[in-house]
Amino acid sequence: MRFAICNEHWGNAPFEIICEEAAACGYEGLELAPFSLKDDPRDLTLADAVRLTRIAKSFGLEIIGLHWLLTKPAWMSITTPDAMLRKDALKFGQQMAHFCGALGGKVMVWGSPKARNLLSEWNAEDAWKRAVELVRGVAEVAGQYGATLAMEPLGRKETNFMTTAAEGIAFCKDVDHSACKLHLDVKAMSDESKPMPDIIRDSKEWFVHFHTNDPNLLGPGMGEVKYEPIITALREVGYDGWLSTEVFDYTLGPKVIAERSIGYLKEVMSRV
Repeated sequence: MRFAICNEHWGNAPFEIICEEAAACGYEGLELAPFSLKDDPRDLTLADAVRLTRIAKSFGLEIIGLHWLLTKPAWMSITTPDAMLRKDALKFGQQMAHFCGALGGKVMVWGSPKARNLLSEWNAEDAWKRAVELVRGVAEVAGQYGATLAMEPLGRKETNFMTTAAEGIAFCKDVDHSACKLHLDVKAMSDESKPMPDIIRDSKEWFVHFHTNDPNLLGPGMGEVKYEPIITALREVGYDGWLSTEVFDYTLGPKVIAERSIGYLKEVMSRV
């Protein structure tokens, strides 16, 4: 398993600074949030991808992919009955698939809870079908550019759509495309009634990416979650992908978060 970290922890810092500090902490990969790169991510170009990749490589870093795909523009939705809004989300998702491929990225984490929330007046089954159709359309393009969509179940406080790994697997099965798989996130899994190691084992045929963090919104090892059972389960199922740290409370500052997160993960992995 290799270590990556998400770029938005550094806020508006120049990309060179982000890469320099991430590499100095020992990370090998960066996961990018499109909304952190331009105010309107629809303005991202292949020239931007070339520039970002060149900078990352100069620090020995690999850009592993994208996450927070539909944060901006905020009105996009994959479940809405409004066909025009879904069309916009589809077009943007396909654009991001092309952008991800140009970065050399292999994974597109599909979280963005507000872009999939269901309104009470919507029929849930119909909304599910709309989302499946839209995501399949993005997966078709992502596969062409060597990227895989990683559908992210999220906690019930964040969304009312796809809140368990089992639901995520069911969604991927309905999409029925080789470029649509599952993503697991420690904070999100902590909201499930099933123990996290069991979720990992039960999802072994489906998940392709993994986020490390804690329910307290900080990094791994900064809260109550113990990672020994998690790392053990990941090894049991043969996961050899990225452990990508995604934090939501930036109070400690990006450098402290980055150093403490990777330090803790390395220490746990040396013991189990």
